[in-house]
Amino acid sequence: MKITAQEEYGIRILLRIASHNSPEGITIPQLSKVEGLSLHYVAKLCRILRIGGFINSTRGKEGGYSLAKPASKIQLNKVIMNLGGKLYSPEFCRNHPGNLGKCTHECGCSVRSVWQLVQEAVDQVLDQYSLEDLIIMENSPVKMNLPA
Repeated sequence: MKITAQEEYGIRILLRIASHNSPEGITIPQLSKVEGLSLHYVAKLCRILRIGGFINSTRGKEGGYSLAKPASKIQLNKVIMNLGGKLYSPEFCRNHPGNLGKCTHECGCSVRSVWQLVQEAVDQVLDQYSLEDLIIMENSPVKMNLPA
């Protein structure tokens, strides 16, 4: 299981927007420069985050991107779901049936049970963190402990 580049860079872009102190917001060229990403990729990520309701855009010469709601109200799990989706969902089995067109393990699948448990554990951890928590962790000399 991997965290995709889109999820990683999307969260980093969101953190930059949250940390930017200008009331006009931060622009795509500024985000591109500070994160070392192409203008096109930053624009794509900002579009996904804007459609997901995490950021607002202001047009014009003085325009840019700003948070759509307080950082404390933006849950990490919802951001990741918006950028890439769940690690496992029931659709996974329907999308990977093999050559037979139907999964041969449809009844009593032990693998599916494990993936469901992993997804529940991931959701449990990610639901505990907001964007504000990430900002605090990033700026704190003492790192927060992850839940056991």
